[in-house]
Amino acid sequence: MNFLPDWPLTSNTLFYFGFLLFCGALGGFVTHRWPWLPSITGFMLVGLIAGPNVLGLVDYVALADSRIIIDVALGLILYRLGLSLDIKQLVHDRSLIVISLLESTLTFVVVFFGMDWMGLHGLAAAVIAAIAVSSSPAVLIHVANELGASGPVTERAKSLVALNNVLAFLIFSALLPLLYSNADAPMVTILGGPVYQLLGSALLGGVMGMALHLAARKTKEAHQYHLALVVGAVAFTLGAALTLKLSTLFAPLVLGIVVRSIERTELIANLEFGPAFELFFIALFVYAGANLHVSEMVQYAPAALVLVLGRSLAKWLGVGLTAKFFAASNRQAATTGLLLIPMAGLAIGLADTTLTLFQQQGAVVSSVILAAVAVLETIGPPISAKALRWSGDSLQADVAQAQADAVDVTTQPKPQQEA
Repeated sequence: MNFLPDWPLTSNTLFYFGFLLFCGALGGFVTHRWPWLPSITGFMLVGLIAGPNVLGLVDYVALADSRIIIDVALGLILYRLGLSLDIKQLVHDRSLIVISLLESTLTFVVVFFGMDWMGLHGLAAAVIAAIAVSSSPAVLIHVANELGASGPVTERAKSLVALNNVLAFLIFSALLPLLYSNADAPMVTILGGPVYQLLGSALLGGVMGMALHLAARKTKEAHQYHLALVVGAVAFTLGAALTLKLSTLFAPLVLGIVVRSIERTELIANLEFGPAFELFFIALFVYAGANLHVSEMVQYAPAALVLVLGRSLAKWLGVGLTAKFFAASNRQAATTGLLLIPMAGLAIGLADTTLTLFQQQGAVVSSVILAAVAVLETIGPPISAKALRWSGDSLQADVAQAQADAVDVTTQPKPQQEA
């Protein structure tokens, strides 16, 4: 019996998960030398250097094998984002819905005509515009947590990002029949596929949200089990979505929205994940950096640049101008729109879905979206950090620094007076 490992050595999902975390942590540490640079940028740079495009320590096959870990990380992030969207609050404060609808419409129109101007016409331009409506919850949540940001701009931005992602998924689902028809799919698939995806994912997330809420009520005296309940509910939702061929992006988002909306007392919606949640952010962004397709980014750079500029301007102006009608200050209106500029998780997922279902359209859509995501995930974290600092919201990082400076001043010896 051979007790030695096979040669060449084979790796596994745990090996690459550990590799992503270890390298990502080092990248995040390096970025702390530059306070203006968020750690997310360090995570992505480490992934890019270690990935197939530079050193090749991790290839695309290995990245595909570790995809399940990234799905769990993204699912937890989307669940947390869903918690920021309270249906009861939306009923009383309809300004959020108005702002999101106008900003999303402006984004779709600007990106659609921008892609048409770049030679990407019809359905491909519409799908890219639909995906461009989405925003990155991971960047906003991570940067806000890193700075300890809290206040009206932070909370409104989280709600708008959640609404952006819901609207992006709805628009994408509305375009699915046209994509199926263009691919000569049978009528049953054209009509039934999108409905099944949308309603099935919403139903799955809703049922699991109610189950999580009931479990939290039954165990409200045992808080030590609540984190396990949340992670278990999200993982179960993702597993069920994969089995039932539903959306692993929309279902956990609905799960969080339902939990937040049906709770009347603080049980699970305000659960603090603690420093351990940083592990999922590190793995997600190192993976994103390693998974960048540089050749496709270069090929579709002009279209991606138009997408980045048009989308960023539409979101900033759309939110800024609309928020002014609802008594927001100039500073709040200007900075809220900047927090919607990053684009990542849902955009990548919808692009992958398009590529999987429709090879011809999906190749173009995926190339443009991935190139745009690479740019937006690079410039997005610094923009978000600056926006939160300019917003007027409370920042624990600044408070801690001010307290440390005050301590340094009080502990310094007083200069002796001249005789």
